[in-house]
Amino acid sequence: MRSKEKPKYGWASCLGFMLGTAWRTRKRVPFVCLLLACLRTGQSLVQLFLGPEILRRVETAAPLPELLGAVGLFTLGLLLLSGVVKYVDGITPWSRADVRSSLVLDANDKSCTTSYANTLDPVFQRLQRKAEYAMDGDSEATQHIWTTLTDLLNTVLGFCVYLLLLRDLEPWLLVSVTVTAAAGFFATLRVQAWEQAHRRESEGYFAKLAYLYETARSPRVAKDVRIFGLKSWLDQICERVLMLVDGFLSRRERAHLLGSLAAVVLTLARNGLAYFVLLRLALEGKLSAAEFLLYFTAVTEFTGWITTFLERCAELRRECLDISAVREFLDWPEPFRFGAGAAIPERADGCELRLEKVSYRYPGAERDTIHSMDLTIRPGEKLAIVGLNGAGKTTLVKLLCGFLDPTEGVVRYNGVDIREFDRREYYHRFSAVFQEFSVLDVTVAENVAQRTEDIDRARVADCLEKAGLTEAVAALPQGMDTHVGRKVYLDGVEFSGGQTQRLMLARALYRDGAVLVLDEPTAALDPIAEDDIYRKYSAMTAGKTSVFISHRLASTRFCDRILFLADGQIAEEGTHEALLAQGGGYAELFEIQSRYYREGRHF
Repeated sequence: MRSKEKPKYGWASCLGFMLGTAWRTRKRVPFVCLLLACLRTGQSLVQLFLGPEILRRVETAAPLPELLGAVGLFTLGLLLLSGVVKYVDGITPWSRADVRSSLVLDANDKSCTTSYANTLDPVFQRLQRKAEYAMDGDSEATQHIWTTLTDLLNTVLGFCVYLLLLRDLEPWLLVSVTVTAAAGFFATLRVQAWEQAHRRESEGYFAKLAYLYETARSPRVAKDVRIFGLKSWLDQICERVLMLVDGFLSRRERAHLLGSLAAVVLTLARNGLAYFVLLRLALEGKLSAAEFLLYFTAVTEFTGWITTFLERCAELRRECLDISAVREFLDWPEPFRFGAGAAIPERADGCELRLEKVSYRYPGAERDTIHSMDLTIRPGEKLAIVGLNGAGKTTLVKLLCGFLDPTEGVVRYNGVDIREFDRREYYHRFSAVFQEFSVLDVTVAENVAQRTEDIDRARVADCLEKAGLTEAVAALPQGMDTHVGRKVYLDGVEFSGGQTQRLMLARALYRDGAVLVLDEPTAALDPIAEDDIYRKYSAMTAGKTSVFISHRLASTRFCDRILFLADGQIAEEGTHEALLAQGGGYAELFEIQSRYYREGRHF
């Protein structure tokens, strides 16, 4: 059984949060809600009195000018109110969208600047998705709440006015109308509760359909679909999911049918009771025809106010659940120091990185990925880290770069625990090419410089040269001003995997951090291109401390020292020649790789 959601923030707190956001962004938004509520209440009252007032004049044989004057006055009032309501309705979405946009900007800032460790937390990821859903458009909670509040204010005002109008009727009639209206609402609420309880089931089905649709049309898997004949397999999976969806929709429609039948029965009972009472009063001469029309219309409208009020209260609660997720996402605690911290010490000979008894275990993991590691990377040293998959190489780099804090132990930069620094300032000490990187749909120069203004083009050209991309860029239609990618610009070019990796290397060189981190920087390069990068490696790393991760052990001979990791620990350490002489795990792995390049070797 699905447990009920318990938001961290209540509806009053979420409402205060949205009002505060509106006050900072667009102060007029709450006042426009109140204005619209008053205008719509006035519009309802004019419509309510229009028929009865005209009928009363007909009953009393009022002169034609008076009758036409009343019709004209009410018509004019309706036209004016309708015009003002339409005008205000037309201009309010923009200011409400501004409030939502300010939250979108806050959420984007949180996503881009939050501690890296948060991005690995599944609870944080779930809140991030819920927050994105709540800010996805004008029909979602962070904007639609103003419509809900307007309707609530409108119903409260209308309920009070209609209660005054009906005060002379039998009290038990009003009680009966209120009870039947509330019962009808709660019958509808049971249907909504069923949908809420099965929301995740529904989302799961439609998420699978969306995944299948995107997979079938994605260029990324187009070759696999064709070469392996995956279409029929995808069709079978889609058919099974559609059968599940069909079963779910059938169950949902049965729940809707029962709720609708209950609402119809209650409506018939309520209207029948109102007709009976009002007709009896009219037949007894206690109500004129105009009063009968007024009271019957008012009773019907009164029922609508009650139902609408209850519906909007339920809707406000649902929206506050989504807004609570937005607040929880924005308020998610940061384990790193941001915006304050100790000054980062500099050394004349460069920077030193040191790990002291460092262990790291990923959340939910049963054992450490890095275990009790001691390591000192000296200023200006070129360090290579090698090992099998899962040995902890990338995790070690994340610890050195400050993306993760150790579970145990300390990482020091020039002798100081990096947890004492402003983490963003610490990041500025690093240039890096990671296994997973991002290429934006901007120009080559902007991708290298990571900015759109004040680009040092001579420096960009030098970095492209060091990365071995000069000739490829020169051949482009607009050189380094050519757009990369075709998602935004139709004239963009698509780089090959190797060219993209070189572009990322040029970007790291442009950053010119004190520490250069290269995580598999030649994985997508052919042997000739790889050799070219190796020959330029000394020039790239001149004056810098560098950390080089590679599965290709031939690349490590360009480094001063090599670490061979196994099971999260430093198993072997030394130069390429020294490790080969030891005849350990490094030498064995090197032998396995090198045998494929030996001519005439039998396997």
